[in-house]
Amino acid sequence: MSSSAVPNGNGHAHDSNTLPPLSLSILGVEPLDEFIREVADFIHHHINTRPQGLQGNVEVEAKIGILRDRETGQRLQLPVLVETILTPDAIDLRFESNMSARQHQHYNKLLNNLKTTPTSAHPASTLAYQHLHLIDSFYAPEGGRGDKIRVTRDEKTGEVRECVRKVRLANLNIYSPKRFADWRISVNLEVPVPPPLGSPTHTRKKDRMSYSHEEFVIDLTQVTSTMGPNSKPEILHELELELARPEYLLATAAKRGDPNVPEQDRGAFDELIRAFVNNARILVRNADGGWQ
Repeated sequence: MSSSAVPNGNGHAHDSNTLPPLSLSILGVEPLDEFIREVADFIHHHINTRPQGLQGNVEVEAKIGILRDRETGQRLQLPVLVETILTPDAIDLRFESNMSARQHQHYNKLLNNLKTTPTSAHPASTLAYQHLHLIDSFYAPEGGRGDKIRVTRDEKTGEVRECVRKVRLANLNIYSPKRFADWRISVNLEVPVPPPLGSPTHTRKKDRMSYSHEEFVIDLTQVTSTMGPNSKPEILHELELELARPEYLLATAAKRGDPNVPEQDRGAFDELIRAFVNNARILVRNADGGWQ
């Protein structure tokens, strides 16, 4: 036996410099990723338990921002080393999605580079791009209680793009101690409503760069918010990732775990959420520290 060969415990020798292919586990399968499963279960639950009397589009989005202690205003500090899903309502915190103008420029450059450079894994899969100028006007609900009505118009043409009441269903906060930013997943229901009467309570102007990639839309937005004619405008910068096709989301959710459909259809929802989580993680890990 040569000096480079060692027994492997079964009476056979192998080259110590060459590692044989390893199994995924002792059972030959890869254990389920609990993080992605938790996110998928959260979204699936709130899709299935949404108010049945309201007809509208389900919106699932991830916003990049900072989780802050509500009392101190400082970024959350928890005794964990890696990215962690927080139990809803267990900690008194707030989520701030505003970033600095410099961080906004950083993401703009990153996304523009991706727009012109396909990935090596999927050379045909590039980012489509739109530059949108929109104005949101918010109106108080009838009777003064409930969710506000949002009317979105094209700033240049005045065309109404949306008139909806946004019903917030649930949030899931993700704390990322190794990164400059955290993130929040939200499940909402956007219910179409007739155009409201009267004057808006406030308006906001959105200068939005919208990047589409496969089943996802990434919106990088400068928001100028005005509360009244004599108030000083507030300028915010936000980054969010959204599932592009609500109808596809609902179709895959309906087949999740169904033994009567093909395996590919049965697992399509979890695969969609896996890619959603991966894209959110990529955005968080590319934050460079320019947060307010």
